[in-house]
Amino acid sequence: MAKKRSKRQKAIIKRRIFLSCCVAVLAAVIVLVAFSVNALLKAGRAKDGGDASGSPQNGSSSETPSTVIPETYATVLSTGDIMVHSTQLDGAKTSSGDYDFSAFFKETAPYFAAADLSVANLEVTFGGTESGVFSGYPVFNTPDSLADAIKTSGLNLLITSNNHSYDTGLFGLKRTAQILKQKGIEFTGTRESETDPAYLIKEINGIKIGIADFTYETSGQTPGRKYLNGAIIAEEANNLINSFSYDDLDAFYAQAANMITEMKSGGADYILFYMHWGNEYQTSPNTWQKTIAQQLSNLGVNMIIGSHPHVVQPVELIYSEDGESTTVCLYSTGNYVSNQRQELMDSCPSGHTEDGVLFSFTLKKDADGTVLSDLDLIPTWVNKYRGGSGYQYTVYPLESADSGSSKYALDSAAADKAAKSYERTKAIVAEGLTECQQAIGCEITFK
Repeated sequence: MAKKRSKRQKAIIKRRIFLSCCVAVLAAVIVLVAFSVNALLKAGRAKDGGDASGSPQNGSSSETPSTVIPETYATVLSTGDIMVHSTQLDGAKTSSGDYDFSAFFKETAPYFAAADLSVANLEVTFGGTESGVFSGYPVFNTPDSLADAIKTSGLNLLITSNNHSYDTGLFGLKRTAQILKQKGIEFTGTRESETDPAYLIKEINGIKIGIADFTYETSGQTPGRKYLNGAIIAEEANNLINSFSYDDLDAFYAQAANMITEMKSGGADYILFYMHWGNEYQTSPNTWQKTIAQQLSNLGVNMIIGSHPHVVQPVELIYSEDGESTTVCLYSTGNYVSNQRQELMDSCPSGHTEDGVLFSFTLKKDADGTVLSDLDLIPTWVNKYRGGSGYQYTVYPLESADSGSSKYALDSAAADKAAKSYERTKAIVAEGLTECQQAIGCEITFK
């Protein structure tokens, strides 16, 4: 029995030795595989920018990578005065008795759609039939279908504070606001009620733009009352129209300063003021415009875009008096559309009232802040031609002097007028645009 137990023990010992060898071999294989995998991971990290030890370069932790803020852009396009004179009303009337204003916008619509925000000055009221018959100058009461055409065109913001805002009285002032709200068109400068905002902060692609709109007041005989276009306005309307008096600019500057402070507190990265000011039919800014523009620059306004003269005025780069900032100012965008024709305008027979602009700028925002990255100005010209129930009006963007013939195939007379319009506008704005490019370093395009 003792001899058999010895053989059994030997067999057990042999099996244990064999199993131990197998475990040792398996362990060696695991170590080898782990070493190989680790070497491959190190090589991959080194290729992706880490050092040979597998640690990221520049001392950053692989577990907390640095956050990169992407560049974002916002483009704002502004154009001039939308006016509807009686001849335009006649031409827009259809056989059914409705009004179709779509011809105004058919050539500019692609430009409006291409911008993030497209702005125009609405220099009419939607007073409705309650305010009497539809009419042009001197009391602009325009059919609501103009708002439909504006909406379809791609214009998505209207500035509404101007000397014609009160043409159809308090009722028309409020009704204009109501119609724009119903049509889904944003506006600023006038309000339906005091609870509505007096300015806007528009956020576009993460960039916040503070936007305000003001018009000049006229003097009147009753102290303490506001007048627009020589007409006294109801006291209820005092705070429904953003306006300023040339006789009390300090009050305006205080109001503007408060508004700018509120905009910045609301996160505004860029401040844009629209100003209805200046002298009609003058192609140069007057002293009041220059004075106000300088003070708005001192207050921190980044860009000023003007209206009211009904002609294009220059672009100017204004330096704040503390030397800390600059302001781009386009003193007047001219008319977008009107019946102020060269042959009709004894007070301005030069043709400038047929001219306007599509003035756009692009903002860039990144980790360093928000800057103006480019300016783009395209002259426009209003073509008046027979059609429908009278005359039709179409605004043509002019990307060159020969756009009338080469792009739009206008007849020779219209193409010649378009070419002259292009040259008139270029002569007014080219120098100021060049100054902006040299001083700011932004891209400038004059087409």
